[in-house]
Amino acid sequence: MMAIRILLSRNRSLYRILFQPLHFQIAQSHRIGLYVFSACASDLSAPTFGFRSSLFQRLSLQTIGLDPNLSSADYVNEICRVLSDFRSPHHDIESALACFSGEISTDLVEQVLKRCRNLSFSAHRFFMWAKKLPGFIHSRESCHILVDILGSSKQFALIWDFLSEMKDGGDEIKQEIFWIVFRAYCRADLPMDAIRAYKRMQDFGPKPSIEDLDKLLFMLCKRKHVKHAQEFFNGVKLELPPSEKTYSILMSGWGEIGNSSEAWKLFDEMLERKCPIDVTAYNTLLGCLCRDGKTEEANKLFREMGSHGLQPDVCSYSIFIRAYCEANDAHSALRVLDRMRRYSLAPNVFTFNCIIKLFCKTDRVDDAYLLLDEMFEKEVIPDAWSYNAILAFHCDRCEVNQALKLINRMDKDSCLPDYHTYNMVLKMLIRVGRVDRATEIWESMERRGFYPSVSTYSVMIHGFCKKKNGFEDACRYFEMMIDEGIPPYLSTCNMLRDHLLQLGFQEKTHILAEKMRQSTSCSIKELSSTMEEAPARSRSNQKNLKL
Repeated sequence: MMAIRILLSRNRSLYRILFQPLHFQIAQSHRIGLYVFSACASDLSAPTFGFRSSLFQRLSLQTIGLDPNLSSADYVNEICRVLSDFRSPHHDIESALACFSGEISTDLVEQVLKRCRNLSFSAHRFFMWAKKLPGFIHSRESCHILVDILGSSKQFALIWDFLSEMKDGGDEIKQEIFWIVFRAYCRADLPMDAIRAYKRMQDFGPKPSIEDLDKLLFMLCKRKHVKHAQEFFNGVKLELPPSEKTYSILMSGWGEIGNSSEAWKLFDEMLERKCPIDVTAYNTLLGCLCRDGKTEEANKLFREMGSHGLQPDVCSYSIFIRAYCEANDAHSALRVLDRMRRYSLAPNVFTFNCIIKLFCKTDRVDDAYLLLDEMFEKEVIPDAWSYNAILAFHCDRCEVNQALKLINRMDKDSCLPDYHTYNMVLKMLIRVGRVDRATEIWESMERRGFYPSVSTYSVMIHGFCKKKNGFEDACRYFEMMIDEGIPPYLSTCNMLRDHLLQLGFQEKTHILAEKMRQSTSCSIKELSSTMEEAPARSRSNQKNLKL
């Protein structure tokens, strides 16, 4: 399947090279899933086209594309490819999408937007195109995804234009969409803009509530804008009485930046205002103290919980386990774990992962496997990090069989590998010369629902560049990445270019550079000149790729 995708992608690149000056549109034939190129009459009549115009007319009579019986997933794939190919502002994306108009549904739009999060401009144009289709109405989820995409690319003006259009169109604007805006501004390190967005909520309908305040404070604290969060809280706490959750958010924020004294002040303020003190508030302060290295003080506070009629919960114990694991104190961590077992309390997956990682770090991999089994016994489902900690142990020691067995166990346990999983095992397999198994793992990725990113491609390219006679494979994966529209790392371009020049394949660097210039990705085009540069005399100024 992946080979077919690569072939189709290469064919599209060839068509773009042949017909780039022509204005054309994709028209849908009478059979579903078959598409043909049709040139504008004005273009075909121009005498300057000559041979290329004649060739274009011949190709326009042929059908190209996919199987007639396309599934919904196939439509998502093809629309995503169109959005990738037509990402420039001058591209006529509406004409390119016209052939899909009869297949558009709310679910399909949501899937396309999720897949094209990194193509903010194309995703926005696709959303607006779908909005104009007769009888089509976007789902609330699609609107949320679009705002998230625009926020991730810092297109804040487009967000406010979109919200204004919703308001003018009579659409109800829920508070959840503003939570996405808060997050976007905080991710962009614009805390004051996030606060202004909170103040503008009422202009669009929803009146800010304590829940909205909590969301804003949480986003600010998560990005370590704790001082801004505290100052804003001090200004609104009289008009909007805070809850114990509000205080816990701020205490956690101070703890994240290592200021447990400010967290203590908030805890004391809760007592002064007679705000209910719950287990969450205690756990938050315990976490602040442990992160600050004050485990003795945390233990004292832990013992005082009973005076408020509170019983420690799973989180209370887990805080100490994580603190001891970070301090590489396996004895104390296991002592707390045994205490939890006596009280029939099961740690969550994150806490289990901390202990598994500590076991692997101290060469106790057998104990790590036993803990993995215990997770299933306690109905705590391991995640990719649970397996990755053990996989890293095997990969560091080039234990191929154990690593591959663990990958198979992930399949049996219905745990999907992530890019860390694939990067580790692929890097190991290439390092030990098991290219055949590396290829098998690569081809199985799509079956598992994983699509390689730039880091995974780079693992393959860098690995093959370091192997004798591996340049052909390195070039093949590099071309696959370009065909998929994924910009490579600068260090990857430098390594592949220098490797080819050392082997005397200067012509190949020109071919790759030309292929990069024909890409619709601006980032790839900008990197094309790197492929033809003279090899660097010194490596000291190159960025080392960390995989």
